Amino acid sequence: MHGALIGDIVGSRFEFDNHRSKDFELFTDACEATDDSVMSLAVAKAIVETARALPQERTGSRGPAFYGLLRQNAVRWMKEIGRQYRHCGYGGRFYHWVFSDSDAPYDSFGNGAAMRVSAAAFAAGSEEEALKMAEAVTDVTHNHPEGVKGAKAAALAIYLARTGQDKEDIKARIEKDYYPLDFTIDQIRPTYHFNETCQGTVPQAIRCFLESDSFEDTIRTAVSLGGDSDTLAAIAGPIAEAFWGIPGELWKRALPFLDSTLKGLYDEWVAFRMKDSSPAG
Repeated sequence: MHGALIGDIVGSRFEFDNHRSKDFELFTDACEATDDSVMSLAVAKAIVETARALPQERTGSRGPAFYGLLRQNAVRWMKEIGRQYRHCGYGGRFYHWVFSDSDAPYDSFGNGAAMRVSAAAFAAGSEEEALKMAEAVTDVTHNHPEGVKGAKAAALAIYLARTGQDKEDIKARIEKDYYPLDFTIDQIRPTYHFNETCQGTVPQAIRCFLESDSFEDTIRTAVSLGGDSDTLAAIAGPIAEAFWGIPGELWKRALPFLDSTLKGLYDEWVAFRMKDSSPAG
């Protein structure tokens, strides 16, 4: 979770003003928390409330009741929280969904499916659970197969990194089940452009992690690629967090960019994860 928030905040000022180099100041007054942070925290809230409502559904044995309620809560909290941030950068179709009376999904494969899913991977007690939770918080809006695929690939990469898999194993699983990763960031950087789809963002974000040697380097690599900078970094960031952890100083510098509402949601998530006796994520 921290990795998604830091990635979003650092990448925010480059989304429409790409910086194709890893040499830049991480945090400036031009940074902000965008829709990536808002929706990541909304999904975290949905998971927390579902777990509170069904305490008998323990990690590793969660059944249909849990995932059904999680879908309902994902809709509720993405709308309830999302409506407080009208101008945070939503895509057009998601904006319409947030502010409409309809709860129906709209067949999207936008990269919003993958940028908001990190809480599912950190809360899961098994790989199967990570994938089921990712699908549950995704298909309420992004129910196109490519949207669900992007969310599940991001969640799997985070979960595998979190549970001690090495980079080669992570790469092999993503290539086996989701996307080819037979390219390098240096190869695609010169021609890579703004892309809001899962298939044009998720494999690139995973590749940013694979080529980096630290959490900070992952964020810098993601920004340097160009394109949808904040979302690339918000997808790559939690994978790097799960693999290396996050330097405390970086989180201290990111935290002030959350307003009181987002900070409250973050604190609630951390308390939930500490009670669950797992890394906060």
